[in-house]
Amino acid sequence: QVQLVESGGGSVQAGGSLRLSCAVSGYIYSSYCMGWFRQAPGKEREGVARIYLGTGGTFYADSVKGRFTISRDNAKNSLYLQMNNLKPEETAMYYCAVSSRSECANRVIRTDVYNYWGQGTQVTVSS
Repeated sequence: QVQLVESGGGSVQAGGSLRLSCAVSGYIYSSYCMGWFRQAPGKEREGVARIYLGTGGTFYADSVKGRFTISRDNAKNSLYLQMNNLKPEETAMYYCAVSSRSECANRVIRTDVYNYWGQGTQVTVSS
C-alpha cells in the first residue's frame, strides 16, 4: 500500500516562497510518475508539476513555469515542490500523487491517471 504525506504548507505574502515535501512509503517501483496538484475552494483539482520516474523528466503547468520546481530525493523517498514568487490566486490545498499509468508521461498533467494521493497541505498566499 502506497502512502503519501505532504508537509510544508503555510501562509506567505505574495512574492514569497514555500517548499512542499511529500514523504512516500510503500511499493512504488512499478510507478511511472509523481506529481503535485492543487485545488482551490470551488474549483477543480489541477496539475501543477510532474516528474517521470524513469528519466527524471519534468513537466509544468504553464502558470507555474519558471517559478516552481519539482524534484525527488530517492534516498529519502521524498518528493518536493519549490514554489517561488507565489501569487494570491495560488491559495489552495496542494496534493502529491503517484501514477502507475504510462499516460502520466504525456505533456499534460491529468488527475485521472494518478491512483495514489496524499491528504494535502494548505498554502495560503496573501496580497
